[in-house]
Amino acid sequence: MRWLEAFHIIFVVTWFAGLFYLPRLFVYAAENPRPPTIDLLKIMQRRLLMITHIGGALAVILGLSLLIAQPWHLASGGWMHVKLALVAGLVAYHLWCWRLVGVFVRDANPHSSHWYRLFNEVPALFLVLVVILVVVKPF
Repeated sequence: MRWLEAFHIIFVVTWFAGLFYLPRLFVYAAENPRPPTIDLLKIMQRRLLMITHIGGALAVILGLSLLIAQPWHLASGGWMHVKLALVAGLVAYHLWCWRLVGVFVRDANPHSSHWYRLFNEVPALFLVLVVILVVVKPF
């Protein structure tokens, strides 16, 4: 069980690394829309997205495996239900990032760098909430 937890944490860290840095690449691309810079940023976005997909998929799979192995967490209070809702929100955010990579590939970016700077803060908020729920278990 401890190995499963260890790898779950490793892939959560990998997933969050992508969710933190990918929107930063969107900021840079919005500020530098001309070749050759934009071309390099598009390549970086696609490569980081693939790593983020792997980290996210494995984090979710291992998290679900832990939940199946330890189902009593679902009955231990509402904290786990809120955490799972936040994870669903992170998956939605990840999918939104995937869509935005496609927007940049098509040279159809509708947002300013300021918008991406705000968008970039979302996973940090989710991370704080999830860690507090898991460690403190407030309810």
